[in-house]
Amino acid sequence: MPPLPTIIHLDADAFFVSCEQTLRPELRGTKCAVGGRERGIISSASYEARACGVYTPMPTARALKVCPDLYLIPHTSGLYGKMSRQMFDLCEQLTPVVQRNSIDEGYLDLSPCGFGTAAAIEEAVRRLQARLWRELQLPVSMGIARNKLVAQIASKLHKPRGFVVVPTGEEAAFLAPLPIGKLPGVGPKTEAALARHGFIRVDDMRQRSESELQVAFGRDWRAMLAMAWGEDDRPVETEHEEAKSYSQQETFAKDVADFAEIEQVAKRMIDELLPKIRRDGKKVCTMTVKVRYPDFTQVVHARTLAAATDLEAPFYPLVGPLLRAAWSERRALRLVSVRFSGVEEGSVQLEMFAEAEEKKRRLAAVLDKLNQPGRAAVVQHGHQLAMKPPGH
Repeated sequence: MPPLPTIIHLDADAFFVSCEQTLRPELRGTKCAVGGRERGIISSASYEARACGVYTPMPTARALKVCPDLYLIPHTSGLYGKMSRQMFDLCEQLTPVVQRNSIDEGYLDLSPCGFGTAAAIEEAVRRLQARLWRELQLPVSMGIARNKLVAQIASKLHKPRGFVVVPTGEEAAFLAPLPIGKLPGVGPKTEAALARHGFIRVDDMRQRSESELQVAFGRDWRAMLAMAWGEDDRPVETEHEEAKSYSQQETFAKDVADFAEIEQVAKRMIDELLPKIRRDGKKVCTMTVKVRYPDFTQVVHARTLAAATDLEAPFYPLVGPLLRAAWSERRALRLVSVRFSGVEEGSVQLEMFAEAEEKKRRLAAVLDKLNQPGRAAVVQHGHQLAMKPPGH
């Protein structure tokens, strides 16, 4: 009996936009995109906007020219990571073998789950796709195949809400008529260059001699030919690299020269990054502040605490000194960012400090719940009070 097609590639559709639409369902079916209005780029566009020529990453100014009625959505801090975790958590209820490839796509391997037929696998994956929509309102596309390569190509073929199954043994036939640009790593420029050599469809690679393939693909020709035949033996990897740093940045709509305003923005970044660090069960000891001038020159300064922590309070006093050290020229700024590194596993405090630290941590956990994405409920510090948007 041939092996079953047990590898699934999940690819969320217009992920950032879809996440924002869970907060604002009225935006579904509209021309909308996540991105900054003046100096940003489009980080995600609805399929209605894409039909008008909006793509990622496109400068926002250009997007508004090609689609004047485009509705721009500012990013909701913390929302995308939260939705991604919930999406993959549901996947892990189907199979323990889940590779979280990025925030919006990954692989599942159903081989440990005991499905006896390809039909049973397809039914289970359709139920998962429906559940992701029912419980999270996240539209996703699915590709099912014998290996990761073919499953990935299949999932992207009929987005949004695509569902493509490639039966075992039909990988080469499935790939043959596709444009060569559907293969991973073949971008528009490479596709155009290959077209000049007569490589238009995937099947064209299988019809050429070794010497012709060498001319077109160089020393990678064997790997490219293997892809054309649908061959791939990579396993689904459940281990993913732990975060080595946490960072956030803000590009101002207009250059900003007010120290208090920029200090407030930096402290708000601390407020948004530390809850992520706590959720990951980590602590950090180094904070880096970076400033960027309108001519794109930038300066960074960092400070390291004596002991790693997952609480905001030790970092607040560092913001002013670090900002003054980095922003020595006092010219107006285009961008400021905060980065935490020196990541450690959460550890037990020294006994003499344990009780006080644990009380602070319990309070922080309660506030994290109250201040979930989309509903900041509790103001603890002055820098959290509303003020004019940066750059206005």
